[in-house]
Amino acid sequence: MNKTFLSLLSVCLAVSGVFGAEEKNAAEAFERMKSFAGDWEGTAEWTGARTGTYPMKANYYLTGNGSALVENLIAEESPIMTSVYHLDGADLRMTHFCGAQNQPRLKADQVDLSRGLINFAFVDITNLRSPDAPHVHGMEMRWIDPNHINVTFLFQSGNKESRERIDLKRAAKKHD
Repeated sequence: MNKTFLSLLSVCLAVSGVFGAEEKNAAEAFERMKSFAGDWEGTAEWTGARTGTYPMKANYYLTGNGSALVENLIAEESPIMTSVYHLDGADLRMTHFCGAQNQPRLKADQVDLSRGLINFAFVDITNLRSPDAPHVHGMEMRWIDPNHINVTFLFQSGNKESRERIDLKRAAKKHD
């Protein structure tokens, strides 16, 4: 009986340690992401079913008393997509307000702080016109260094997939 109890206790402690580490990683990742606040510029490149390259700018800012990070992706001087990142308990989540006029919601399913990597997996979506309508189905974020990040959206339309890789560098501050 004591041996069984100790084994069960060991498993419970190990599992709680894993969940505690995931919560800590999500919180640490979000704290790192807060440092993105400011203006960025770079390029976007489509591969897969869609192709093409174009200039991209981004603006990041905090809202909700520091509880959410807003990402505006800007092409031709107009915001085309907005994502909002936030913690939900132990989870790092995002809602993407897509140029396809729907709103996928994603949750970080992999946070690797040593590699500067966060993978977001699809949870659900609002305003999807049909099951085959184009939408973001996943996203990967990598911070290369404090002034360089990559965001790659996995885009799905029916059975066709594309990737939009956005390579951003912090914009030089403008002097008045």
